[in-house]
Amino acid sequence: MTLAQLNAAPRGEVEYVFPLPHAPKAVPAVRRRVDAVLTGWDLCPDGAQDVLLVVSELITNAIVHALPPATLRLSRSRVDGRRAVHVEVTDTGPATAAGLSNAEADPDEHGRGLNIVTMLSARCGVHVYSGGTSRWAEVLVG
Repeated sequence: MTLAQLNAAPRGEVEYVFPLPHAPKAVPAVRRRVDAVLTGWDLCPDGAQDVLLVVSELITNAIVHALPPATLRLSRSRVDGRRAVHVEVTDTGPATAAGLSNAEADPDEHGRGLNIVTMLSARCGVHVYSGGTSRWAEVLVG
């Protein structure tokens, strides 16, 4: 999927599904598209920023650590009677980086994304199945 196709995703739906280009340059484009969706949902600014950060972390995780293709699902939900946004990124499973072990990765540059997701989410989790992995989070927005 090209970035132009990503920007042409439908508007006004209750659930949005975005196939993700498997490239770091896709993250800002996806953030802009998600920001437009959240603006249409009339969320409080702090809640929208939390959702955008969770989206960024989950798609970056899929691009860096998993095999393509990956898909982002975004929908409105409720958590304990409060407004929330459900964010889910599904990929086809873990990839191993050639020549770089996790022990060699600079801890100042990597490794905090899923902790950020956990801190910003009311609930989050991982579903592993035979065809891949889905990481999801529900972020309170009101």
